[in-house]
Amino acid sequence: MIDLNAATAEQLDAVPQLKGHGFEIVRYREERGRFDALRQLDEVPGLTGKWDGAETEIGLG
Repeated sequence: MIDLNAATAEQLDAVPQLKGHGFEIVRYREERGRFDALRQLDEVPGLTGKWDGAETEIGLG
């Protein structure tokens, strides 16, 4: 399980549904703080609705 609040961009890119968005996820996290819910991924530019199914591989640590 990959921790959404601690993972590097490369680790996030390894999740098929997040591939190519790791940098944006890390930048979002650095600018706004920790993720409190996975649904916040919809707020990451370019990721709205694309992360469905990633719940099995990512979590909040």
